[in-house]
Amino acid sequence: MISSHRGSPHTESSARPTGGARELRALLWLFLRLGVTAFGGPAVHIAMMEDEVVRRRRWLTTDEFLALLGATNLIPGPNSTEMALHIGRERAGWRGLLVAGVAFILPAALITGGLAWMYVRYGSLPAAGGVLQGVKAVVVAVLAQAIWRLAPAAAKTMVLRLLGLAATVAAAFGVNELLLLALAGVVTAGWHRVTARSASAIFAIGPLATGSGLSALAVSAAAPFSLIGLFLVFAKIGAVLYGSGYVLLAFLRSDLVERLHWLTEAQLLDAVAIGQVTPGPVFTTATFIGYVLGQGAGAVVATVAIFLPAFGFVALSGVLLPHLRRSPAVRAFLDGVNVASLALMAVVSLRLARSAIVDGSTATIGLASAALLWRFNVNSTWLILGGALAGGVVTALR
Repeated sequence: MISSHRGSPHTESSARPTGGARELRALLWLFLRLGVTAFGGPAVHIAMMEDEVVRRRRWLTTDEFLALLGATNLIPGPNSTEMALHIGRERAGWRGLLVAGVAFILPAALITGGLAWMYVRYGSLPAAGGVLQGVKAVVVAVLAQAIWRLAPAAAKTMVLRLLGLAATVAAAFGVNELLLLALAGVVTAGWHRVTARSASAIFAIGPLATGSGLSALAVSAAAPFSLIGLFLVFAKIGAVLYGSGYVLLAFLRSDLVERLHWLTEAQLLDAVAIGQVTPGPVFTTATFIGYVLGQGAGAVVATVAIFLPAFGFVALSGVLLPHLRRSPAVRAFLDGVNVASLALMAVVSLRLARSAIVDGSTATIGLASAALLWRFNVNSTWLILGGALAGGVVTALR
């Protein structure tokens, strides 16, 4: 049975922090821990953040969290990293933004860099299939609980519930994520104007740049490898990329395999696999590729380049959002974006469940995790570690 405080959003958040040393330390330790244990991709990372900052620490209300999630989905870059940046900024200003972002990225970058060193030295990836399968079964349960908790606040009216259902169907059929978010926002903003007969303009925070607009940043075709060229490639990708890890794969293949010929197809697939199965942001795929191409210096350059635009976008949107939220039309637009974001999260969850629950052992791990989450409120970090252990044991016993 779900406890009463989970089923309803908070009406107000705790007193706003001062942005002092205590808040910075809390942000540092929270996001370092998430950076080590947040497996499963952006949707799972965001679910774990919601669990920590809304339900456990009450740093944000559910509505505030959803507003930040909507803003995150409307700017390019790595969604879960940008969510960490938003939370840090809300909690401790610009210093909190930096601390939360670096703390979330750094563990994943170090782990990925270590695996890249092994890959370059030994020419293969370490096998950890059973451990990863156990982790995937747990993250399905974590995602399901997060969607259950966020849904009442996101779909608070009949119009939003119907829009959420339509967005889920559209996402399942492969409609572009950005198009879906924009259309949902326009629908709810238009509905607001019809019902309220307001003359307010409808605002939309769209992409700050397009791939063609930044094409000048890219190095010339088949150019010899250089750290500057590596920086420009990954800065461009970080500044324009929307969507999942599969979209990242398409960008990387186009630039690094087909145009520049810096990587082979096999190396690219190995890099993306590492980014998917290590904890923290999927964008640390850049760390792996940077190391393969330019060793330690390449890893640092690629990592900084792909994440740097996110810091700028979040800082800018953090300044603009409080002003935009004062407009009823903007609030209506963001309501639509929020419910569409949740629909995308639900579709990702279903796809992940199909690949994660593959036999009796993974089903047992997933069901046990769900029971521990709902009934005993076990922290998702411990569940993920337990799932990794259980998956490894099951594999060893076979």
